[in-house]
Amino acid sequence: MKITRRGLFSLGTGAALVAGGGLYLPSSQARYYDGPHSDHFDGQRFFDIHSAGEKSLNDRLKFWTMRYQPNWPEQAPSPFADKPPRRVDDRTLRISFVGHASILLQTGGKNILIDPVWSERASPFSMVGPQRRNVPGVAFDALPPLDAILVSHAHYDHLDVATLSALATPHRVRIITPLGNDTIMKSHDASIAAEAHDWYQTVQIAPGIAVTQAPMRHWSARTLMDRNKALWSAFIIETPAGRIYHVGDSSYGTGHHFKMARAKFGPFKLAILPIGAYEPRWFMKDQHMNPEEAVQAFQDTGAEFALAHHFGTFRMSGEAYDAPVREHDVALKAAGIPAGRFRRLQPGEVWEI
Repeated sequence: MKITRRGLFSLGTGAALVAGGGLYLPSSQARYYDGPHSDHFDGQRFFDIHSAGEKSLNDRLKFWTMRYQPNWPEQAPSPFADKPPRRVDDRTLRISFVGHASILLQTGGKNILIDPVWSERASPFSMVGPQRRNVPGVAFDALPPLDAILVSHAHYDHLDVATLSALATPHRVRIITPLGNDTIMKSHDASIAAEAHDWYQTVQIAPGIAVTQAPMRHWSARTLMDRNKALWSAFIIETPAGRIYHVGDSSYGTGHHFKMARAKFGPFKLAILPIGAYEPRWFMKDQHMNPEEAVQAFQDTGAEFALAHHFGTFRMSGEAYDAPVREHDVALKAAGIPAGRFRRLQPGEVWEI
């Protein structure tokens, strides 16, 4: 099944536009969430007191207009293609890497899909934006019955409304996401069963399986006008096979959030951490970790194992295609961590713990 995007069209009087499912509103009207003020919501926008704050307009313009020529192949096919079983038993944690940030977790007789993107581009447009360099490691029609989908934040390489809409009817699955992202999803397709939760709120999926949202050092936007109007989060996933700490995107900073997660939610069986989209550092260091920082974050969490993601499928930044892999190997060796403890999978490859 091929996932396609809608074209650009107007809604109503032209107060909003949808491009590929992204809701475009004038900055005075864009509002994905109404709720009380908190230590990370000022009534209009979400924030993280541990972040470095927003880049200046000049910095953003400099980044957008710079010409990077990283060594990325037009296609980087994986030799793997997974056909997941319908269910796995209570004590097995089966991880299927779909690609980029999309992961299928099977454990405790339940199936959880994280940040599903089957679209050809991580973009609001069908002809412009980061394009897939490999097919999803699990064919869309090969997905097992889903019990929950977790969506970490609003960026197009994590929140793909076309894929979520395609999943809505056949799977009738609940989607757990941070505050405000449900509005983005439902504005595209009212049948998407999205439920939004705040940091530190816990959602029960099944007996012995629960998800708690936790802070991560990042931000959100779908357009130039809706920055941080939807929340972002990490996920603490309680399973019969052990506790999982999943981070969709995050910078490292002082490591506060990783150390806090260990103290508040540990111990962890598995940490799922991004290692890509980190160059140039002058711009990316406040939003994405590099491989060395990801290894440090793994150590901070105290997890028994780690899985790398966010590399090798969409070119999102200025590093070469193979840079995350090479630098991850160097960082693991420098830290004295066996590669089997912090693994990288290719799309369609499976890891059973």
